[in-house]
Amino acid sequence: MNVRRSAAALAAVGVLAAAAPATAAGPSPSPKVALPSGLYGTSDPTYDGVWRQSLTLIAQRTVGYEPAAKAVDWLAGQQCANGAFAAFRAAPDRACDSKVMVDTNSTAAAVQALKAAGGHGAAVGKAVDWLKSVQNKDGGWGYSPGGASDTNSTSVVIGALAAVGTDPADVHQAGKSPYDLLAAMSVPCDQVGGGGLAYQPDKKGTLYANADAEAAGVLGALGKGFVTTAGKTPGTSACVTGKHLTPAQVADNAGARLASVVARRGHLTSTLPGTMDQPDYGNTADAVVALAADGRVGQALQTYTWLEHNATRWAEQSGPAAYAQLILAAHAVGAQPGDFGGTSLVRSLNQLGPAPSMPSAGHETKKSGKSDGGSAFGVWWFVGVCLVAGIGIGFLLSGRKKSQL
Repeated sequence: MNVRRSAAALAAVGVLAAAAPATAAGPSPSPKVALPSGLYGTSDPTYDGVWRQSLTLIAQRTVGYEPAAKAVDWLAGQQCANGAFAAFRAAPDRACDSKVMVDTNSTAAAVQALKAAGGHGAAVGKAVDWLKSVQNKDGGWGYSPGGASDTNSTSVVIGALAAVGTDPADVHQAGKSPYDLLAAMSVPCDQVGGGGLAYQPDKKGTLYANADAEAAGVLGALGKGFVTTAGKTPGTSACVTGKHLTPAQVADNAGARLASVVARRGHLTSTLPGTMDQPDYGNTADAVVALAADGRVGQALQTYTWLEHNATRWAEQSGPAAYAQLILAAHAVGAQPGDFGGTSLVRSLNQLGPAPSMPSAGHETKKSGKSDGGSAFGVWWFVGVCLVAGIGIGFLLSGRKKSQL
């Protein structure tokens, strides 16, 4: 989610170079744009309003807050007549007509957010109906309606289906479900990057493992959305081969490969033209969520610790979506987002828009007999247990084929 860098970062390439999901909110608004009072963040919402607003509402609900009504209403008001949402809005304050280029990623994120916020059942249902109507014959979704299916877009739509209680396996087109698409994107075990997931096949049909696709695809294969907790530890780290992989096998194969990639540096990297490799904080946060969901909690906690030491400045510069990603990563590993390396992610996020309410005790206000140090001890005790248990797995991972990002 760099924002996304979630599922939409790669998907936006070739559609809008600076589309919302590919870019986090900037530090200041355009002087020509009057920011809506219900919107989070200070940057022009033309390019990422729906995405950052969706992640914000999801993160707030995850830690027990009730989003401000005007924040939820602003997001709901971005829905187009056909039920879809758009990353790019030339005029976010005007009605969304047929000329607006809608996309699956923004729509799926909005579904998860509005479902979590509650009170907009009709809008959620209409958006889900639209997503089903643009499903491709291979069972997946592309970023744009009718575009070639990709792992990231398919996975974020799976999250939307799961959020409304629909089993993704029951959503078919030409007899294929989204799980069939993810299995088709799984790199064969005997190839470079074996077990990983590709974003899309290249022009020759070859699959190349991609860590961003894996972070999204693990959640998709597990039938989960943006919000998850630690799953059951996989029984093996060996790559499972076969023509008919189950969703669980797709997830475990990709989870093992993602864990091995993250372990190299403690985080994921991105390369911009003309620059050296840079830490990719957004995709690293997504990797934490995916690894935890796949039961690889030891590696997830190590990577989350790296974020605690390095990602605060990134979140300050990037805005609401970045804070939301880190909150969701904290939730996945059972950490306290109220103390992220000395920074409260929740307070920092809430200050960027209309104040939410706290109907019941949450992470920021919950009282207990434990001090902050006690909470930290609990996390690190768990880290120690997971690391000891994972020593054997580490040897297995080190023997896997080296693969490209």
